[in-house]
Amino acid sequence: MKRISFILQKEFRQIFRDKTILVMMFAVPTIQLIIIPQAINFDVKNINISVVDLDHSSFSQKLISKIGSSGYFRIVSADLSYRQALKHIEKEEADLVMEIPVGFERNLVREGAQKIGISVDAINGTKATIGYAYLNSIIAEFNTGLDINQVELSGNHSMAGIIEIEYSNWFNPMAEYKYYIVPGVLVLLLTMIGGFITALNIVREKEAGTIEQINVTPIKKWEFILGKLIPFWIIGMIVFSVGLIVCWLVYGIVSVGSMALLYLIAAVYMIALLGFGLLISTFSDSQVQAMFVAFFFIMIFILMSGLFTSVESMPSWARAISNLTPTTHFMKIVRMIMMKGSGLTDLKIELYYIIAFAFGLNGWAIWNYKKTS
Repeated sequence: MKRISFILQKEFRQIFRDKTILVMMFAVPTIQLIIIPQAINFDVKNINISVVDLDHSSFSQKLISKIGSSGYFRIVSADLSYRQALKHIEKEEADLVMEIPVGFERNLVREGAQKIGISVDAINGTKATIGYAYLNSIIAEFNTGLDINQVELSGNHSMAGIIEIEYSNWFNPMAEYKYYIVPGVLVLLLTMIGGFITALNIVREKEAGTIEQINVTPIKKWEFILGKLIPFWIIGMIVFSVGLIVCWLVYGIVSVGSMALLYLIAAVYMIALLGFGLLISTFSDSQVQAMFVAFFFIMIFILMSGLFTSVESMPSWARAISNLTPTTHFMKIVRMIMMKGSGLTDLKIELYYIIAFAFGLNGWAIWNYKKTS
């Protein structure tokens, strides 16, 4: 234990001597956690639409007014022809074009049917799909609310019964994106800080030449790795605590589940993550090399974690890769505890994965560390 304590004293002195590392580990993730979730918003709003009203009737004016007051669309132009409106899409001034044909009101009243032309800029596939769905929903609601359709529904007693659906959102009643995004961003920031800092740790000793001095001491390999891991584990848990405080103060997000369980699993995850960084450091010969290797893997961790794309929606080969990253399992755990209040029984499979990563990565780092005495 004395030998480990000497390494711990050395590591803490080195950490607190370098003010830049302290700023990176505490200030940077805090600022990013405040800013990034504000920008990552899955709600599609401010969809620009150009309107071509060739009917100029009361029905067409009601429809246009309903679209403009929905809160999702911004009417950027009222053009005289479809060709004029299409130029707004070509100039990226509009996302959709809606063309109301001549005889719109007359055909609805006399024939009970009328087609509307909608053109969508599909360069941004997500915005195009959601924007069209919003517009289609507004048009359907407008159609149902027309006086002529209301009269027909009340007067036709022979028609089939209408099913009304009432639904509720569990665990996120208002379907607010922040409850989904903020815990995920916290996990990613913790992953980046822990992975990058420890990946540079041992290799810094190699570049400074101090690794030879350590190698000739009687310290064992596991004691050396443990002494390198503990300081950053403590700092990682402090960063995690600061992140939870930011979630509460800035976004009003408080864990529904057990905080003790959340910290317990976070502690195991930090061991796995730091083992990953130390493993990279044992393989690398320079800090630049370690940084590039860590960046490569952490980018995979981020993209495969399920933050931006649901893991269940990925191809089978991508799901296999996703399950081989500890970040995927920890992100799922954090969301389940904070949003659903899940217990240990619900999380045991994910916890087993993280424990396996912790033992495997740290064991590999100890085995790969070349010590000459």
